[in-house]
Amino acid sequence: MKTLLLIEDNDEIRENTAEILELAMYNVYTASNGKEGIEKAIDIKPDLIICDIMMPILDGYGVLHSVQKNETLKNTPFIFLTAKAERTDFRKGMELGADDYITKPFEGTELLNAIDRRLQRMDIMKKEFSPNLEGFLQMKQEISVGDSIKALTEYRSINKYKKKQIIYTEGNHPLQLYYVLKGKVKTFKSNDDGKELVTDLYSEGDFLGHISLLQGGLYKETAEAIDESELALIPKKEFEELLMNSREVAQKFISMLAKNIADKEHHLLSIAYNSLRKKVADALVSLKNKYQVNGEEKFKIDISRENLATIAGTATESLIRTLSDFKGEKLIDIKDGYITIVNEKKLEGMIN
Repeated sequence: MKTLLLIEDNDEIRENTAEILELAMYNVYTASNGKEGIEKAIDIKPDLIICDIMMPILDGYGVLHSVQKNETLKNTPFIFLTAKAERTDFRKGMELGADDYITKPFEGTELLNAIDRRLQRMDIMKKEFSPNLEGFLQMKQEISVGDSIKALTEYRSINKYKKKQIIYTEGNHPLQLYYVLKGKVKTFKSNDDGKELVTDLYSEGDFLGHISLLQGGLYKETAEAIDESELALIPKKEFEELLMNSREVAQKFISMLAKNIADKEHHLLSIAYNSLRKKVADALVSLKNKYQVNGEEKFKIDISRENLATIAGTATESLIRTLSDFKGEKLIDIKDGYITIVNEKKLEGMIN
């Protein structure tokens, strides 16, 4: 049962509204002024707050401000309930971060529908969506965001890239969001000597180029096709319109696309501090986890030794020697240039 907090200074309206909410099977707490409302909100941590604007001691705007400043309450859906219907008051409430605005007098169904919508959206926002198109489409099905999503997922221009062809270059301005339809892509940074450090790997179903779009800056890495690839192009303007269309979608989309940042930091730390054997073992396991198709019994790593070395963060010659050692220890098998992992458990548990 969802818990609601109703903050209303008019006794009759407060009691009647609470009765409507209780009949709708909500657990309802009430407060007669803003100060009491904040104290109860901190104590009970409601799933949603309904609050009048014109109240003694602390008005509704003050309540909303206090809610947003509190770490345990700041994401709580907030609905203003007021007799003030002037547009300026409506805009002020929404600009401060209110989720909805119901004017008095109101029908009970109007309030209940508004509450139901906000609680449903909050439940969706708590779900975990995979950071790829499948996760995005799942989110699309659960949240209605109008034609912007349809435009994002349909009628896309598709670019084809040959092996080792550059998709975008470090230092350039981002013009679109990329979605991998087919193939494999890597992003990397290069030093003054031309040595590469692979920062991430992408495969079918992944977005890339999103970090620079979200930050509003330049590309901080270069993207290159590892083999023949096809990428869908989503114009920057359409991507920005999607983010502006819905606060809930923007929050989830940013979270979904930026989810790999922690993994990237872990990867860079591993390259900096792990031993050669550990780095090569981690690179092999990472490739298997990234590119193995579900249900595939034996995964063969089809990647050049040069690319594998940049992923592991080591020299090509050192990589080849380590692969030879792993083959001798029966951790991997190498045939016709393809690498097959024989003992994944030992590779994962490689001592640093």
